[in-house]
Amino acid sequence: MTEARLDSFRSSTLGWLRGTLAGWGAIMIGLAGVILTLLYMRDWGFYPLALTAAALAIVAVKWVQNLAATYEVTEERLIVRRGIIFKSIDEIEMYRVKDVRLDFTLLNEWTGIGTLGVSSSDETTRGGDLVMPLVERALERRERLRRLVDTARQRRGVRELDMAHDHY
Repeated sequence: MTEARLDSFRSSTLGWLRGTLAGWGAIMIGLAGVILTLLYMRDWGFYPLALTAAALAIVAVKWVQNLAATYEVTEERLIVRRGIIFKSIDEIEMYRVKDVRLDFTLLNEWTGIGTLGVSSSDETTRGGDLVMPLVERALERRERLRRLVDTARQRRGVRELDMAHDHY
């Protein structure tokens, strides 16, 4: 039986452009190249367009990086598909998720993007949290993940226990 996909997303290049200082910097460099070319074409020729080409190259690299990972949410799993040429598929069972964290800057918040971090008892997060950067509608997606985790735990009868060690 195939599970129904509830959500599918990837890091947003447009969100990076409008929601980060690096994105705004790339936009400004690109515009500077065009403006300088228009103002000083007689003196400098088309050399300032190299700034625009550099900005476009930066955006293209970011776009390819964002294409490399897709996140899919079902009622039972968070599925991570990575790679363009060499691909891998990994998943985290919802009942194994311990925490869903949302990090964002003020600029990120204004533009509706954020970085989701998922920690779990799954092998996928053994080396550290699963980090999903530059996610559109991050707050909404975080809340949905939290609800799905609670539902999956109730369905399986799983409880989270925290163990503390006292060192005297």
